[in-house]
Amino acid sequence: MPWHVAGVSDTPLAVITGASSGIGAALAHEIARDGISLILIARRVDRLRALAETLPTEAQVFQADLTEHGAMDAVGSILSMLPRAPDILVNNAGIGQGGPFALGSPARDLEIIDLNVRALVDLSHRLLPAMLERGSGGILNIASLAAFQPGPNASVYYASKAFVLSFSDALHEELKGTGVTMSAVCPGPVETEFFDRAGMEGVRLRKAVSSMSAQKVAEVSWRGFKRGHRRIYPGLGAKMRAMTAGLTPTSMVMPVVKALNSEPRNTSD
Repeated sequence: MPWHVAGVSDTPLAVITGASSGIGAALAHEIARDGISLILIARRVDRLRALAETLPTEAQVFQADLTEHGAMDAVGSILSMLPRAPDILVNNAGIGQGGPFALGSPARDLEIIDLNVRALVDLSHRLLPAMLERGSGGILNIASLAAFQPGPNASVYYASKAFVLSFSDALHEELKGTGVTMSAVCPGPVETEFFDRAGMEGVRLRKAVSSMSAQKVAEVSWRGFKRGHRRIYPGLGAKMRAMTAGLTPTSMVMPVVKALNSEPRNTSD
């Protein structure tokens, strides 16, 4: 696992998981523009290296699959060796799986929980105490509009994002007055590799709802985080859909979500 700490300076330092593409890579650019050094973590180290070369601040890379046994201890050990504790943690890494739960891969569902929930909580535990001791810094968690309702045909993913949002809201309240920020981003569909990696290439949701670019999501997310917002909605449409989900009975929402998470039937002969 390639890793270098010698060059990390005394400038503010942010850790980003899942930084090799999508929202994570876009956030790296946004954060770096503010002169913050970066620790980039993901499985695809070649992409991390390519990203690091394009950033205006110092960026170190760490190759890790956070779903693997022992990966979090390895990451924690490396972070503890840094000359300074990270000021910011961006929990962006996440995966999903589409289709009926009973027909899905149990191993994949457990990976979703490991990455979307366990790794997020683990890293937060490891880095938050130093932030509280300094009285500054914060954690930015990438949740989803999926957090606002159950998700038939993507049940574990939706449930994992509901955890992220609930966890983030609770810590936001706990951290009031400490100088440490806790924010959750709740985007709708984003133009990333998510649907392809989740095996949901042809689902209705991908075409029925307009996607936002990862760059736009990153811009809104970083701006909202710096302002200390508890929840960040990239775009008015995302906020409206979150509000609608909260007002509409679950029994009415679930059939719609189930249909959106399904592929259109082929009615041709």
